[in-house]
Amino acid sequence: MKKIVALFLLLPFLSFSQDDLLAGLDSVPKNQKVESAFKAIKIINIESTKVAGKGDLYFIVAHRFSSVKDGFEGFYGLDNAVTQIKFLYGLTNWLTLGAARSEQAYDFSAKYRLQSQIENGFPVTIVAFNSLAFNNTLKESNLPKLKFEDRMTYVSQILISRKISQKLSLELAPTYFHENFVENDFQDNSQYAIGLGGRFKLTKRLSINMDYAAHLNRAANSIYKNPLSVGVDIETGGHVFQMHFTSSQGIHEAGYLGHTTGDWTKGDVFFGFNLSRVF
Repeated sequence: MKKIVALFLLLPFLSFSQDDLLAGLDSVPKNQKVESAFKAIKIINIESTKVAGKGDLYFIVAHRFSSVKDGFEGFYGLDNAVTQIKFLYGLTNWLTLGAARSEQAYDFSAKYRLQSQIENGFPVTIVAFNSLAFNNTLKESNLPKLKFEDRMTYVSQILISRKISQKLSLELAPTYFHENFVENDFQDNSQYAIGLGGRFKLTKRLSINMDYAAHLNRAANSIYKNPLSVGVDIETGGHVFQMHFTSSQGIHEAGYLGHTTGDWTKGDVFFGFNLSRVF
């Protein structure tokens, strides 16, 4: 009954404004892209579907301290850290090129958007990611027959995300990577994994992030484990500061996907951060 009365009261306004409403229909945006599923280039370890804008230059410092399990002897992880320095450039609005260096690898990458999520249309954003890394941990003094191509690692990912609401975004990341050199018999050169990640927005500038990657063809007796990471994103204007705990000290893709040794159940985790600045 209340709804009928309210409709009756509104009828004069609806009739007077009908022409204005119809005239304004043409101005309603169509095929509007869904933006900002993720604020940072990475969820934590796994690449997000965000790409750099055309002409944007990103400077990123990724840092992983050693395991907090080391206790006071290792200064609760502050000793023996791993650092990666990365530059990303938005060549177009859909293509981002990158170059990085860490103690573990030289890394060159391309990330390109194939499809955007559309409001009331296409349900997901699809981005492809490829990288070529050169393993810097292999030493010729230990491997006298080592060749240059033995250092090479190739990574291919399809990143599929959906911004479910203003607060929640999820991502799926099927991954293939190939290491020309593996250190033991229980590793295949060609390896497969599937990544899962998400972001939950708490405030305008703060979110909780999580990602996990399941290795699909690792031997049962392997010493390596699947990486799990939990952290927060803090957005401060031109910076996105990510702080997290992760079971992987490796930063480049083959490092965290194929060589994770930490174990959350044993307290063997690494505190780290990713700091990005856009110019």
